[in-house]
Amino acid sequence: MSPVTSLVMATTNVGKIREICHEWQIGGIQNIGVASLSDYPGYESPPEDQPSFIGNAILKAHAAARHTGTFAMADDSGLCVATLGGAPGVHSARYAGSGATDDENNAKLVTELQRQPQSRHAAAYVCVIAIASPTGILAAFTGRMEGEILIPPRGSGGFGYDPYFFLVDINCTAAELTIEKKSQISHRGKALRAAITWLRENSSRLLYFG
Repeated sequence: MSPVTSLVMATTNVGKIREICHEWQIGGIQNIGVASLSDYPGYESPPEDQPSFIGNAILKAHAAARHTGTFAMADDSGLCVATLGGAPGVHSARYAGSGATDDENNAKLVTELQRQPQSRHAAAYVCVIAIASPTGILAAFTGRMEGEILIPPRGSGGFGYDPYFFLVDINCTAAELTIEKKSQISHRGKALRAAITWLRENSSRLLYFG
C-alpha cells in the first residue's frame, strides 16, 4: 500500500490533453503526476453510450482505472445548442458520424442551424470530469460556459466547435482565446479546477493497493 503518484488521463484528444496539462501545471499539484493511456498498451475505450455527460465521464474514468490498475481521470464534454434541443450534446465528438473530424462536425452544425428560422442561437459548452479508482468512482465535477453560435466562424485556436462558439461578454470566439484566458473561463477549466481542489484536499487518502 503506497500513496498514488500519478493519475491517468483517459483521453487521446490532443486539445483536451493540452488544456488538462495547463491546468495541472498552474494548479500546483506536485505530488501527483499526469500519465497518459499511451503508457498502458492494450487499452480499448468503452463505447460512449450513456445519455448524459456525467454518465460517459464515469464510464470512461472507471474503464481506464480498471485497465491501468491505478487512479484515472476522464472528461466528457460537448456543445449544447438551444435551437437544436440541446444537440449535439453527448454526440458532439461524433455529430457527423463515427470518426468525424472537427470540420465535418462543424459543417453539420452549420447545416442544421441554417434550417432554423432563428438568427441567434444560444449555446453552452458543458464538461464533466470524473475521477475513479479501480474499484469505483470517487468524485465528479461539472463546468459550464455560456455563449452563442457565430456564423461565419472566427479564430484558429482551440479545437472542436471553438471557432463557432461566440462569447458575447468579451466579443470573441473560443478559438480567439489564449490558452491562459480560455482556462480561466471555459467549461473544462472550471471542472478541472474543482477536480484539482478535490485532489489537493484528498491526495493523502488516495492509496494504491498493488
